[in-house]
Order: sequence, then C-alpha cells, then structure tokens
Amino acid sequence: MSFDLVLFGGTGDLAWRKLMPALFQAFRHGSLPEGGRILGVGRDDLSDDAYRALIQSRFDHVDLAKRPSPDEFARFAALLHFVRMDLSQPADYTRLAAALNTRQADTLVMYLATAPALFTTVCEQIAAVGLNQPRTRLVLEKPLGHDLASNRAINAAVCRVLDERQVFRIDHYLGKPSVQNLFALRFGNALFEPLWRREHIANIQITIAEDLGVEKRGAFYDSTGALRDMVQNHALQLLCAIGMEPPINAHADAIRDEKLKVLRSLKAWTPQSLAQDVIRGQYTAGTLGGAAVPGYRDEPGVQPQTATETFVALRTEIANWRWAGVPFYLRTGKRLAGRDARIVVNFRATPHAIFNAPNGAVNRLVIHLQPKDGLELHLLAQGADTRRNHQARVQSLSPVQLDLDFDTRFGVERVGAYERLLLDVIDGRLNLFVRSDEQEEAWRWVGPILDAWHADPNGPRPYAAGSWGPSASSAMIARDGYCWSEEC
Repeated sequence: MSFDLVLFGGTGDLAWRKLMPALFQAFRHGSLPEGGRILGVGRDDLSDDAYRALIQSRFDHVDLAKRPSPDEFARFAALLHFVRMDLSQPADYTRLAAALNTRQADTLVMYLATAPALFTTVCEQIAAVGLNQPRTRLVLEKPLGHDLASNRAINAAVCRVLDERQVFRIDHYLGKPSVQNLFALRFGNALFEPLWRREHIANIQITIAEDLGVEKRGAFYDSTGALRDMVQNHALQLLCAIGMEPPINAHADAIRDEKLKVLRSLKAWTPQSLAQDVIRGQYTAGTLGGAAVPGYRDEPGVQPQTATETFVALRTEIANWRWAGVPFYLRTGKRLAGRDARIVVNFRATPHAIFNAPNGAVNRLVIHLQPKDGLELHLLAQGADTRRNHQARVQSLSPVQLDLDFDTRFGVERVGAYERLLLDVIDGRLNLFVRSDEQEEAWRWVGPILDAWHADPNGPRPYAAGSWGPSASSAMIARDGYCWSEEC
C-alpha cells in the first residue's frame, strides 16, 4: 500500500523530537509500508537534500538506541522530501496538490504539527485544491483549541471538508504500551473486574509528573498551561480507561462510546467544589538532582508576571452506579520531584480485622506508565517474625508486593507511542484516537475551572521546583482521609 505523509510543521520541534524518530523506528522495524513518501512542509527555503541533512543532524539529540547508522539513514532519507509553503497563501496549496497528484498514492496522510490557530486555514485550503478526497486522513495534534468554543469551531471546519472517520485526533498517551496494557488488564482478564467498583475501591489516583521545566516551549506553554496541556486530554483519557464500562467489542466506536459515557458522568462543578477541590500552582526556583533550577517566570519566553499554572491537582467523581462516591484524584505538574506517570487504585480495607496490620496498609494496585512500565500489586502477608511470639492471640501482617516489569518481561524495544499511532493512521485504525464528541465533553468539563481561574485575582500557588507541588494539594486529599501515594 503506497502512502504520502505530509507533515505540516516539518521543521518544528515535534517533527524532529517525536515524529521523525517514530517514522524511522517503523522503517527500521520493517512495519512502515513500502512505497511511501514523507513530505516535510515549512517556510524554510530547503532542497530535499538540505532537509534530509537537517533531519539527520537532529537525530544526534534522540536516544542512542534510536539513532540510525549512516547506512540506515541513507535508506530512510530516500523517503524524505521538502515542500516550501506559507500556510496562509492559497497558491502554495496548489503547488502542494500538484506534487501529491503526480502519483496518486493509495493513502494521503496530512499531519498538522502546527499551532492550532492554523488548523481551520489548512482545512479550508486543502479542500479548495481538491485534497479532501476519500483517501485523505487528517491528523490533529492537541490541544485542539483553548476552550469549548474554539474546539467546536475547529471541529466544524474539519467536518465541512472531511468525514469524521477521516479525522485522527491524536493523544500520544493512548499509544503508550503501558496504556494498552491497562485496557488488557481490565478487559482481557477476569481477575479484577468483579472488584472494579465502588464496593471494593476506596479511591483512585492519577499522577503525571515531570521533573523538566518548560525547556524551549516557554512561549507556547505560557499561553496553554497544565490544565489545557495535560488534564483536558492525557489525564482525562486515563480516567476514562480506568472508569469506563467494558465495550461490546474492540472496535473504535464501541470503545469511544464508553469513554464518552464516563466524561458525561463526571460530577458537575459548583462554586464550593471549584474552591476546595481544584489546586493550581506555579513553580519557583529550587533544586533538582543537586542543581539549582530557575522559577517558571524566569524561563525563556515566559511573561514576568504570568499567572499560567504549571501544576494542577483536583478531585472529582464519576456519578454512576459503578463509581458513585469514589473520589478520583488527578495531578500533573512540571519541575516536580521526579518523572513519574502512574495510576494507583487503593482498595478498601477488609470489613472485619482479625490480624494486626501496619497503619495505613491497604491492598493497592499501581499501574506504572513512565518511566517504568509495569504493575505492582500490594498485599499483606504473614511475616516470618510472627512465629516468635507463639502465644500472641492476633497474628501480625506485613506489606508485600508482586512486581511485574513489562520492560523486563517483553523487552524495552517495544513499539513506541508515536510509532504505533502513525502506523494506525496509515492503516486507518481509529481505536486509539479521540472522537470529536469526546473532546468537546472534556472541554465542557474543564470550562468552569478556566472561568473560575480567570475571575480569581490570587493566581496560582507557588511551589519550589523539586517538590511535589503546593501543600494545598496534600491538604485537599487529606480532607477525605487519604494521602498521595508517595506520602503514604
């Protein structure tokens, strides 16, 4: 199957950090269909050879194991081409159409790795030059808009020129092997499903922590913030994977129908819950790994008096029969104490205690997403030292855990998130992509938070870089009698 992949923003940060390495890995693994072309689009005046040299130089910055040898890159580079375009100029789309129509590939993928403000323009112009064909697939990066109204406007523009099944709204977390294992854990095994409900689960915590700052993305991040960048998409998609009902099959719409039901069941915000259950923070100068790091307002591209949040923690509930009353805690932030993405499922204590157990010791399932990929099941067992006191009437239990490391079990060279998702786009598989109604529901839910912050003169709470965020985050979860997993 031949394909043309047009990468708008072909010289940008996302292209060289994520997309080109992913495409090369697919090429190296032999999973990229033969007969393909990759066309980078940008404003630079580059020849094909100059573009190939630029991409090759960028590979010096990726992980050593993912760098091509000179011979490998020479073969991969034969797929790479460059088209100079100003995305605001209709005449440039005519030249692009001419380049694509020279061979009429079976599949035409257009990947918009650009600012969301350009999405509507690009969609209108590709339709104007007749590139909105049945073979066309459009990939949209997040965040898709900055609120519900802008998201609807982009989706409306897209749907005027393409069918919904031709649109691939990408959330790279859904392509992670660990998230795929989350679906397998829930729906491929009979072990946990009987316990996966309010009667047995006390609370669920979702953490996406980064130790890095905004790096070179200061200007972008300052207009986005943690809520739009991480919660509205990644964190809510993980919540849906944990909270959804079993789909009737593994088809795309069956899965996405169930995720939509979760989003529609999220408890509505009230002025009281917005004040008590949503914490926003912004990192100040601190220390990470023994080195001093600057505060957010001192990062390049960030406005000196900005109120943009770099940390969000919140409490919510899924108001349905399975989950009513179970708190879900979501937390994400930059410049935190470590890089760690995990889901922690805390089970309820036994209804009647016949053993002595350490305070706070509960059964817990920890689903590691990054940097480790695996599962931990925390249990209680009788330790060897309990035999010494043979006259004790009540035996003592000690915490133990079962640890399954997927990298050790399956190898670290598994298909990466972007590699999997790009191959799915080429093949036309929608299972791991977000539907427009899902996205709109997520924006509708975060909207009241954005409105409340806009009206709040206090701004985000400061926290030192290298910590786990503002102390108010710990106080929020403590009101329910719980603690974040690293604090327990």
